[in-house]
Amino acid sequence: MTTTRIEPSRAARPERRPELDAIRTLVVIGLVFFHSALVFDTRDDFYVKNAQTTDVTTIIAGLCVVWAMPILFLIAGLGSWHSLRRRGPAGFAVERLLRLGVPLVFATLTIIPVPQWLRLRADPAYHESYLRFLPRFFDVHLDLTEFPFVIRGEYFESGHLWFVLLLLTFSLLLAPLVHWLSNDHGRRLRDRLASAVRRRGVILLPAVPVAVISALAGLEEGFAAWSRWAYLLFFLYGFMLAADDRFRAAMRRDAMPAAVLGLVLFLIAMPGLLIAGDAPGSDPFMDMTALAIGARTLYGATGWCWLVAILGLLDRHRPAPSVEQVSPDNLAAGKNSPDVPAAGQVSSAGWGRRLYGYLAVAALPLYILHQPIVVGVAYGVVGWNAPIVVKYLVIVAASLTLTVAAYDLLVRRTRVTRFLFGMRG
Repeated sequence: MTTTRIEPSRAARPERRPELDAIRTLVVIGLVFFHSALVFDTRDDFYVKNAQTTDVTTIIAGLCVVWAMPILFLIAGLGSWHSLRRRGPAGFAVERLLRLGVPLVFATLTIIPVPQWLRLRADPAYHESYLRFLPRFFDVHLDLTEFPFVIRGEYFESGHLWFVLLLLTFSLLLAPLVHWLSNDHGRRLRDRLASAVRRRGVILLPAVPVAVISALAGLEEGFAAWSRWAYLLFFLYGFMLAADDRFRAAMRRDAMPAAVLGLVLFLIAMPGLLIAGDAPGSDPFMDMTALAIGARTLYGATGWCWLVAILGLLDRHRPAPSVEQVSPDNLAAGKNSPDVPAAGQVSSAGWGRRLYGYLAVAALPLYILHQPIVVGVAYGVVGWNAPIVVKYLVIVAASLTLTVAAYDLLVRRTRVTRFLFGMRG
């Protein structure tokens, strides 16, 4: 059996982009703040709810969900391009199964049932122990209509690991494309797309498919207010963006217009979603009314505009070729390759470098650990006689501390636990 690889040019050599590591770490840490806020959100059905709630969290959540999880899928797609080139499709699939599949199974068997059990424990009449609850959690059946979430049950769920499951599924679906991308047709298509972004504004056109999916397929509240198929687009966009430096240069050039356009679209989309959801029994995420469809369309376009703005603006602090300077001949000759420092070479104070390096490799374990810990802390705090702000700050501080402590003491120190949480040995 032969393994097909895409032959890398010198310019296409994988580069460490520390801002991508920083974004990924920021989003994962930010999820502690986000999920802690859901304890007090009026609209969200979180596992543990405070008696008093507020609508303020809905506005803040809207500012986060429109870009945070999409950018994680985009970054994952960028990394997948380089991983596929190094390993080939078979090696890439094996690596994804080990790095994502193992922690997905392990966490589902051990810590994912905890939030569901605590949801039930919030009812004073419920006294079932955790061990007695587990058989009910794992009372499951297959349902192919919810692909890739095909294992279903009354209490069973993938929880916050829906991200890991989608990422693993997208990676395995993507692997066979390497055969097509390595032939002449694939290379010609990549070159045509990269040449098209020489024109200003063309890099914003991928917003159109995202907007269409958001409008017609709806937004899934359980997946951070995006359709699972929109996430597939973001993942594929990241994969294609990594294939040619001209895409990156275009994002740098058009970052500011993308930011302005994204802000305008957001200021229209969010009020539209809120108004569409005010009617009794309405669901702006799925309703097919004109207002709901229009708001979702603008919301989808906002997501892509903000990704272009964020990645383009963060990339501007380092010299990189302009769209006009990057040509196929120069790329093949290895020219115009930006000099990007490795993660350990980021200019900062010594403690900052150490903290950066510590957290950058911890993103997946911290993501896996954080939500059960947030729910557990919130379960003990919501009964306090204290203002919402005090409770929120306590939940955030305690959850951050316990999450990092659990990672440091229980995950990173042995090969076995590192393997179970998707870390390299």
